[in-house]
Amino acid sequence: MTKESALAIVQGIAELKEVPISDLQWLVDNSELSIIPKGEHLFAPKMAADRLLIVLEGAFRIYALQNGQRHELMEIEGGSITGLLPYSRMKEASGYGEAKVDSQILALHKEHFRDMICNHHPLTEALVHFMTSRVRAFTQFQQQNDKLASLGKLSAGLAHELNNPAAAVVRSSNALKNHLQAIPDKFKQVMNIKVGDAEVDVVNDVIFRRIQNGGKSNLTLMQRTALEDDLADWMDERGFDHAFEWAETLADFEFNTADLDEVNAVVPDHNLPAVIGWIVSNLITEKMVNEIADASKRISELVGSVKHYTHMDRSNDKQPTDLHAGIRSTLTMLGYKIRNHKVAVNEQFDPELPLVPAFPGEVNQVFTNIIDNAVDAMEANGGTLTIETRKDGDFVKIDISDSGTGIPPEILAKIFDPFFTTKDIGKGTGLGLDVVQQIMKNRHRGDVKVQSEPGKTTFMLCFPLNF
Repeated sequence: MTKESALAIVQGIAELKEVPISDLQWLVDNSELSIIPKGEHLFAPKMAADRLLIVLEGAFRIYALQNGQRHELMEIEGGSITGLLPYSRMKEASGYGEAKVDSQILALHKEHFRDMICNHHPLTEALVHFMTSRVRAFTQFQQQNDKLASLGKLSAGLAHELNNPAAAVVRSSNALKNHLQAIPDKFKQVMNIKVGDAEVDVVNDVIFRRIQNGGKSNLTLMQRTALEDDLADWMDERGFDHAFEWAETLADFEFNTADLDEVNAVVPDHNLPAVIGWIVSNLITEKMVNEIADASKRISELVGSVKHYTHMDRSNDKQPTDLHAGIRSTLTMLGYKIRNHKVAVNEQFDPELPLVPAFPGEVNQVFTNIIDNAVDAMEANGGTLTIETRKDGDFVKIDISDSGTGIPPEILAKIFDPFFTTKDIGKGTGLGLDVVQQIMKNRHRGDVKVQSEPGKTTFMLCFPLNF
């Protein structure tokens, strides 16, 4: 391709249609033509961004590597502008630009930018306008990508949180179903025993006295082992067939040999195995029902946390907000990640903390971004996440601290900048803390600051109490 034909293509680019032909001629004259073969890269991460690039023919796929996998961002075809633009602060490429086919490009080195800015104002203006549109579109794309990534993390964590109680419900319900099939035989054995009301009342009193603890023993391992041995010995001495098996269930409810003696006092020895078997059967049923109830309650609490976290049933207006509830629902959403990284949570909450006028969903997004980053900072060897809340005059202040390695002083001032991230490519967009700052300052008239040293990084949030 000649520069004459390149000029014709450049003239047809929508963003440059209003630029005088003399400026476009200068652009083409000072640029270099080159061919990028199929499969080769026009740019790659860490490569210096030092040229304005115009794709004349062909196409490029723009992608990033996330966790070793390609994540395609967009495609640029003939007639597209990319690369470094006037007044851009871009220093290096952040993704890959791979030629889909043999492609022709026009490249203007940045050493010509001063001449362009000083002597070719219409061209400069057009390129700056294109740059602002590109930044706006890229920001929206990255914010959406960041939200989807956060949603993916929360969904994965929630799936793990729900898996255990859901599996417990299925396991206990199946076990209960099988257990109930054996009830008729035990019922027949008990029905053949002729006892009076007084004797029945004694057995009932013993059962319900022990059922009150719900099968949640407070015994230590040594105490429980000793209790099981005593119960098993008591039943073994009387010729019970299932002494050791029943002893385990009786120990769950902290039955002791005194309870068995109390039953034995009103039940003849030859009927005792049937009665104790019936007691054990009732305890097993009680235990399984309690397990199902506890697991179902946990699922309900998780669903409630999701509902509170998303505020799906609330209006979008600013409203009095319980920040403690927001923090706790966020910790629930990130619970699996916190436990997986062996992070201990230290809550130092002011019990008298007032409600704060806020947008609850956005405040939870602030908590999520900061806490998620804090957990990542302690990824190597676990640590402690400390969250402190307090009222300070007309403000509510929240400090979120981690015991990670800290943020180096040379980058501490940059962490709230858009697209700045210390994470590896594909692990962070650099928008999380920028979003935090926008939500705190623009939406809540509050503030967010950070202090860091090795072993402690603290994000300090400040919410005004007045609407």
